[in-house]
Amino acid sequence: MKLKRPLFAAFALVYVSALFAAKVQNSATADAERYIKESERLWAEAGVAHDVPTIERILADDFVGVAPDGSLYRKSDEIANTKTGADGFLSNHVVEVNVRFFGDAAVAQGSEAWQKRSGERGRYVWTDTWIRRNNKWQVVAAEDLPIPEPGH
Repeated sequence: MKLKRPLFAAFALVYVSALFAAKVQNSATADAERYIKESERLWAEAGVAHDVPTIERILADDFVGVAPDGSLYRKSDEIANTKTGADGFLSNHVVEVNVRFFGDAAVAQGSEAWQKRSGERGRYVWTDTWIRRNNKWQVVAAEDLPIPEPGH
């Protein structure tokens, strides 16, 4: 009987520790998901607001994106466009974002709706690849594709 109590106590301690570790991991994932979703929203709005600090924070220095026309762009290109408003956006907002995690990587897929100063309207669907480096989540790759407006 005396042997069973320490064994039971050890089992209980391991079980409680495992539950705590799972809760901490779930909490960290939930925090990262909130951060990524909010960052995606801010990125979509950054071009309209000329919000360069957001772009500098979100995009990794080695970022490479694929624009809707198939051309490649880098972090420096995105910063320049954000400063000047060269894309001509009057509004741009995220419609939806879904995030999946793979260890220190995450894939965010979503859509956004936009309007340009010219009156042109459109939508993009996109996939962004996020990497956690030095405990910091940043986008290393992105691809945007134009899609027809609903009802067209």
